[in-house]
Amino acid sequence: MRVSAYVILPAGVLAVLAGLLGPVPPSPASDGKDSGPVTGPGIVRGFDRPARGFAPADTVLRRATPAAEGLDPAPIDAFVGRLEDWTDPARGADQLFPGATALLAHEGAVVTRHASGDAVRYARPGRLLPPSRRVPARTDTIYDLASLSKLFTSIVAVQQIEAGRLRLDAPAARYLPAFAAHGKGGITIEQLLTHTSGLPADPRPPLWQVSGGLPARKQAILAARPSARPGARYRYSDLNMLSVQLVVEKVTGKRLDVLVREGITEPLRMRDTAYRPPAAWRPRIAATSYSVRPDRGLVRGTVHDDNAWAMGGVAGHAGVFSTVDDLAVLAQALLNGGTYRDRRILGPRAVELLAHNYTERFPGDEHGLGFELDQAWYMGGLSSPRTLGHTGFTGTSLVIDLRSRSFAILLTNRVHPENETPSINPARRALAQALARSIPVRAPGGGRSWFDGPTVGPDPGERDPGERDPGAAEAGGDDSTLTSGRLPATVPGRTAGQLLEGGPLHVSYDAFVDADDTDRFVLERSADGGRTWQEVPGTARSGHHGRSWERVHAQLPGGPYPEGLRLRWRYTATALAGGRGVNLSGVLVTRGTRVLLDSDCPGAPLTAHGWHPLPPPWPLARAAGLPSGGTAFGCPPGTGPGPGPVH
Repeated sequence: MRVSAYVILPAGVLAVLAGLLGPVPPSPASDGKDSGPVTGPGIVRGFDRPARGFAPADTVLRRATPAAEGLDPAPIDAFVGRLEDWTDPARGADQLFPGATALLAHEGAVVTRHASGDAVRYARPGRLLPPSRRVPARTDTIYDLASLSKLFTSIVAVQQIEAGRLRLDAPAARYLPAFAAHGKGGITIEQLLTHTSGLPADPRPPLWQVSGGLPARKQAILAARPSARPGARYRYSDLNMLSVQLVVEKVTGKRLDVLVREGITEPLRMRDTAYRPPAAWRPRIAATSYSVRPDRGLVRGTVHDDNAWAMGGVAGHAGVFSTVDDLAVLAQALLNGGTYRDRRILGPRAVELLAHNYTERFPGDEHGLGFELDQAWYMGGLSSPRTLGHTGFTGTSLVIDLRSRSFAILLTNRVHPENETPSINPARRALAQALARSIPVRAPGGGRSWFDGPTVGPDPGERDPGERDPGAAEAGGDDSTLTSGRLPATVPGRTAGQLLEGGPLHVSYDAFVDADDTDRFVLERSADGGRTWQEVPGTARSGHHGRSWERVHAQLPGGPYPEGLRLRWRYTATALAGGRGVNLSGVLVTRGTRVLLDSDCPGAPLTAHGWHPLPPPWPLARAAGLPSGGTAFGCPPGTGPGPGPVH
């Protein structure tokens, strides 16, 4: 609750000075401490209080409703409704995939687990199965993870680094001398795991066209020719992870599927996760595409990727099948620092290797070991430098946000019955955005506040649906404005210009900015009744800002302003934007000891276009034991359209 005054009396002067010079209530994220997990019904850490370090190692997933965990259920419910639309064949071109299963979790609580559509809908392209023969998607449906399999390969590689069998900076040829062919002798394990090796994207020719069986196909991987020198560029490549597969198999003497089973799925009791799933799983497996070349017919229960199929279904880049529940256990284990139910698959320092950005020199392609970092095109509102994840061509995605201790999993069969489909990145972003916006952001002073964030729309210029977004600059944007009335309010016998003369004006407000670097949030002023606007220097903001509140201060000249002064806060989101959005509160405009505008006063002249007013307090704050906020001290009763009388 802020202190302000409208009548100049000695006590009032003291109150005003206390309000202007006293410390602003600190952001919950600014104290530099992590109080650990927040527990209890209706209590949640808040998106503006990012966690530091890993979750407690004994955190175990549990089922809960969003409201019981202090989350706003509305964004999650809205996503579930959209998921139903995206799987509805009656939507025509707006259908993104036949079937999908989604899961959201925050601080160990699974708050959404929902399936929609069909796991099997088509017999072949253009031929729908009759309803009686379709297989509905379920929450335990097993999906082909496609490139999410790369994460399992990466974890196995880091396990070998922990065990001392691999060195991150060592050339792969140290372990596989034949890999040095065609000038590849200097490519390191790190470069393979971060896609900076210089290898092309795919084997050429495709492995399924290489005769001679598995030995010949492994030799083809070793003999691949680089397309760039090591470290010179980022290029996402299946060959990188196929090469890592051969390295870990060589140093351990075990096949990759055995390493994944012994090192990941068995310790974590991921009972529905495997390469080459057994026939008994087939009724629960979602179908993928109808393959003509190679001639495989409708693919269901065998790996979709043809190169992985040529490797016998076990490949470094593809081949793993799983469910949302099993992937949730893996995600929570990483949030816990590598442990789940007293079973450790990695140490905390090893998990940090997965989340460390090794590709800062390639902006937009941030990458840890196997995991992608801060990719707004599918991480949406959960994106940040401490967010890791991956996508898969079959229509899968996993997003793990270390700062909010949350994760979002979307598994679909978007390639059923054919590969060329609309991009599903809007659905991926929408899922992450739903969770991000369900986690509250609370104004430091507890008073009136406003919110706006990027919308989740189509992908302009999408080139590779389901796997990589080109990251090209999007045309256009969406502006939202919060505009003041004329300042100051009219006083009999004095003009607006006279009221603003005699000294500079001070503007301050609380801003929570968690946005894409291409977004823009800025304060502007107008001295001609709103016909033209000028940016107030020093107020422009974009990017993540550590998910913390900032008290922004600006000074304006005292006038004259013959037509009065108007202020507006403008937020511009690009067509494809990451981050949760922008919150604004605590607006205070003063000249000397005179308060011209206090946004916490009833009737404060602020008009929102695009911004969403949040009631004071946040609806769930009372259950969370937070202050209730309310009217600023000193606002006169019955305040009308202006900020109150000026004396």
